[in-house]
Formats: sequence, structure tokens, C-alpha cells
Amino acid sequence: MSEADVSSQRTHAAAQGSSARARQWLHRAVGSDGHERQTLALICKSTLAAAVAWVIGSDVLGAQSPAFAPFSAVLIMQVTVYQSLLQALRYMGAVSSGVLMQGVLGFLAGPHLFTFVMVTFAALLIGRWRRLGSQGSQVVTAAFFAFSTYVAAVSASDRWTQLGQIILLVLIGCGVGVVVNVLIIPPMRYRSGEYGIHTLAHSLCELVSDMYAALREGELDEERTQHWRRRAAQLGSVSSQAQASVQTAWESTLYNPRRLLRNHRVPGSFAGYQAVVDALERVTYQVASMARSFDQWHDADGSQGHLDFVRAYGDFLASLARIAGLLSEINEGQLRQQSVELCESAQEAQECRDQLEREAQERSVPLSDPAKPYGILMAEASRLMDEFQHTCDVLKNGVDSQVARNATS
Repeated sequence: MSEADVSSQRTHAAAQGSSARARQWLHRAVGSDGHERQTLALICKSTLAAAVAWVIGSDVLGAQSPAFAPFSAVLIMQVTVYQSLLQALRYMGAVSSGVLMQGVLGFLAGPHLFTFVMVTFAALLIGRWRRLGSQGSQVVTAAFFAFSTYVAAVSASDRWTQLGQIILLVLIGCGVGVVVNVLIIPPMRYRSGEYGIHTLAHSLCELVSDMYAALREGELDEERTQHWRRRAAQLGSVSSQAQASVQTAWESTLYNPRRLLRNHRVPGSFAGYQAVVDALERVTYQVASMARSFDQWHDADGSQGHLDFVRAYGDFLASLARIAGLLSEINEGQLRQQSVELCESAQEAQECRDQLEREAQERSVPLSDPAKPYGILMAEASRLMDEFQHTCDVLKNGVDSQVARNATS
């Protein structure tokens, strides 16, 4: 077989693979309300908004640069209605600032290079205003387009007309984008708060489970502890994603007409989820500190001593892993029962920590010796227990508050 035939077969196989993946993606988008369907809905809504904005700008208004309208419509099509409204206001403010500034400076100084320099300098300054957020860069973009339009215009009245038309097209595009996002399958992602907690708690559960299994067997080789330390360091990014998920969940309910429908049972408040994520974030800090202590165990030359204490520490971590496992399965419809199970598991974990302390006293573990890691590990155990207990309490208090509100409503 020639090289050309082999290359042709590879190309054909790659094309078939791409086609199969595309069909699988579409199947998931149609078959389940997951990320694929949400992505497809966003694409379709953006296309519709762009088409409507183009018709208004091109056919209705007859604008010379109708592309500003569909561009604006697509730009502010966000994953939540709240973000669409926020970004629309920021984008309109940024574009209006750039265009009006160009108009004023152009009127005062004329269409010269010096004017362009002043416009650029002023636009870059305004773009750094924090209230414009990520749309700050659009100030200078709008100013450049406005300057180009200003220079191409043949008269002063035509210049002001063209600049005003840019602002009008942006207003139309933003308005169309917001209306389409609000009226056509407005995104409702309140469950993403649960998913964020699931991911973070599951990551904690896996790491702590690996640690307690090794401690129970007395296996603390340096390669293993270094691996724990690296994995603990990676929990920071998972925690940030969980925080973003809860924020998105809360934002998805703001100004969203779907929350008024009876078939969408939205939690009354996300304060409980936010508090749980905050508490789990602090747990990740303590786990990272504990992993660092185990990694430094070898430097303290104590890896072969007090194995009973080490095994008892493993039992304590096993009790914490059970709590993390329960948190990785929380569901808004079952929170009442799950909060009870979490409190029971927290009580068992507290008993394990007390047993660990008794073990240290009975075995005369040198907790006060700064050259040994035992005292640090006991302190980490106390902090971890406090944070996990606080996490369980926060969730239970949130459930109790929700039950009380439902009873009075």
C-alpha cells in the first residue's frame, strides 16, 4: 500500500471519528439537560438575536454599519439573565463613552493625528474604570471605529449622524440580545451550586481516603506524601470553581421569569450553599497544611515511631472522609435527611478525634516537642474537626431555616 493510500485512510478515519463525536455531542444535547444542551441553546439564541438585530439595523434603519447591532446582541448573550443585563449596561456605557468622547474631541480639534492620539489616551483611561468591568476594553474599540467613521464623513452633520447611529445600533443590539435571552429558554442553572459542592467535596473525599488508607497500614514513604502534597495544592483551583458555580447558581435566578413557573422549584436562598462552599474552602487549606506536615514527617526523622498514633490518625481521617462523601452527594430535595446524617457523622468524627487525643496521651506521644510532627498533626486534626463540624452545622441551620419559612408561608 502506498503512502498516499495510508494517508487517505488516516484522513478518512479521522473524519469518521470527528463525525461520530459530533453525533454523540448532539445526542447528549437532545437527550439530557446538561452542558451540551445549554451550549446548543446559547448558540441558537445568539444566532436568532444576531439575525433580528441585523434585520433591524440593515433593512429597517438602513444603517451604513449595521454589523454593530448583531455584534452587540451576541456579545451580551450570557449564561444568566442577570449577566446579560449587567454586561449590556456596561457595554452600552463603554461604547457610548468612546463614541461621545470621539465626537467632542473631533469637534474641538478636527480629524487629525493629534486628535487620534488624544482620543486613544482618553479612551484607555476611561476603559480602566472598574465599573465597566470586562467591557472596559470596548471604550477604545468604539473610539477607534468612531474616529474612522468621523474621518470618512463629508460634513459635520453627517459626522454626528453617523456617530449617533453607532450608539443607536449598539442599543438595539443589546436590547434584542436581552429580550431573546429573557423570553426564549432563559437559562436556569441553580443546580450548578450543588454540582460545585459535589466536585469539591468529592475531591476532598478522594484525597483524605488515600491518606487514611496509607496511615492505617503505616505506609508513609516520601513519594506518597509528596503526591498528597501536590494533590492538596490542586484543591485551590477546584475550590475556586465551586465558588464560581454557586455564584452562577444565584445569578441564574435573578430577573429570570422561569423561577415563577411551578415546575421549577428554586431554593429560596443560596446563602446555605455559599456558606458550605466557604467552609469547604477552609477545609482545603487545612488538608493542604496536613499534607505538608506528613511530607515533612521524613525530615523530622519520626516516620517509624508511634505507629499506633499514626493508625489512630488514619481512623480519624476515615471519619472525615465519610463526611466529605456525604457532602459530595447532597441534593436540594433531600437536604433534610442528609443534614441529619451529616450531623451524626460529625459526632462520630468528634469521637475519633477524642480517641486520637487519648491515644497520644496513653502512648506518651511527644506532642510538645517542636522537632517532632505529632503536635502539629494534633493541631491540624482539631482545626479539621472544627471546620467539618461548622460545615455540617451550616447546612443543618440552612435546612432548619428553610423549613421554618415554609411552615410560616
